[in-house]
Amino acid sequence: MRRFGAVLAALAVVCVSASQAGARTFTIVSPVAEQHAVQQLPSYEQPNRPGAVAMPLALSRAPAQPSILSYDELRDLWQRAGVAYGVPWQVLGAINKVESNFGQNMGPSSAGAVGWMQFMPSTWERWGMDADGDGVANPWDPEDAVYAAARYLAAAGAHTDISRAVFAYNHAQWYVDEILSLAADLGSGDAGFATGLGTGAADYRLGALQEQLTAARKEVTRAQRLVPAEERRAERLERQKLILARRAGDASLSNRKFKELESRIAALERAHARTGENLDRRRAELDAAVAKVSGLEDELAAAAVADPATAALGAPGAIAGYVFPVGGGPTVVSVGHRHHDYPAADIAAPEGSPLYALADSFVMDTYADGSGNCGIGFRIQLETGTEYTYCHLSYLEPAVHPGAALAAGQPVGLVGQTGHATGPHLHLQLDPAVSYPQEEAWFQSFAGVAFTWQDAPTPHRPAKPRGSVFSVVGDGGDPFAGNVVTFTR
Repeated sequence: MRRFGAVLAALAVVCVSASQAGARTFTIVSPVAEQHAVQQLPSYEQPNRPGAVAMPLALSRAPAQPSILSYDELRDLWQRAGVAYGVPWQVLGAINKVESNFGQNMGPSSAGAVGWMQFMPSTWERWGMDADGDGVANPWDPEDAVYAAARYLAAAGAHTDISRAVFAYNHAQWYVDEILSLAADLGSGDAGFATGLGTGAADYRLGALQEQLTAARKEVTRAQRLVPAEERRAERLERQKLILARRAGDASLSNRKFKELESRIAALERAHARTGENLDRRRAELDAAVAKVSGLEDELAAAAVADPATAALGAPGAIAGYVFPVGGGPTVVSVGHRHHDYPAADIAAPEGSPLYALADSFVMDTYADGSGNCGIGFRIQLETGTEYTYCHLSYLEPAVHPGAALAAGQPVGLVGQTGHATGPHLHLQLDPAVSYPQEEAWFQSFAGVAFTWQDAPTPHRPAKPRGSVFSVVGDGGDPFAGNVVTFTR
């Protein structure tokens, strides 16, 4: 339970209005509850004494799994922190957006700023605070960071001059103008904030889900890699134990040698038992990671039902019935025109990147446990009769099994480096391997859209615009006379 939940149940009302001169004015209505809350918080009039607050051991190291808050949770946090220190909550929301995109880009920055509100470590040592009551003042924690930002702004004079306080946060007038403009949009309601920031609650939720799904997929690849390692260790110990047991069965052995073998066999049995326990734990971790991915995929599917246009932004795009088999986009996915010794495409991408069925197809065979040089993979046949093989996966979706029908764009697994591979990539080849997949028209149509060429210039193809776009159709004469403006998604 948060420390200030009961005290701040009745939040102050913060209003945004425009004066006749066009300047934005923020008014804070402070109830009695606020005064009680302030008494429980570190003072904004004095910074922390050296060593007065506990800090994370690695202040500049991002957490392995950062916190993800919904838009409503963030707005509640901004409001509570704003009331506590007498700072317009809209300004806190705008700074949160500009500095870290609501915790999605927390650094460290090139300058060394860290966390939800991008504090420099030296500034955090003076003004950082433990707002959630866990005993640590942590800039990577949203509650600690937002409350600390409110405290810092209050110390910089937010009660009398909000522009001056924001300037103290980042010494640039353009920054002050941008923050106050976004804060005014936020003050006009979520719709206004969505317009001003280019994102609203739906976009934020989708982005957060995508971030969580990416992290969950990476966890699946890690867990998938550890399970076979434990299995190989268990098999090796079992073979060693069998060899020693056969030697111990030799009737001509001396008592001393027999006892030595018995001792070694007992040690191997203990090691084998520990490995079995580790294997059970690794398999449980893998099952949990897969379940998390499945749950997040279900949430994204629900988002697609609720807002198809927004959810489609995170979905693989199709061209002429084909989908590029590796997700991630041209900034991280690349491929060369020729394979090292026979026709195939080695599509490089970060481990854990999603893989998709490249077209409507049927699964001919799978190698879920790994098969020779291919590792984990499968073979599909398109409706045209063309066959493709996927190799080196780190994880194969359970829905991919012999006889299964796949739809173009359906998730089939994750990029890995199982089998004979020197780095994470998808090995894609035609069966039989008589030509390069890169020579196919469908493959080349994704150059610059889904991947870049490693050995040749890549055509620039701008991404499709987000949200609503419009085109103006003139009448051939006056470009502004009788125009028809059409909107689309």
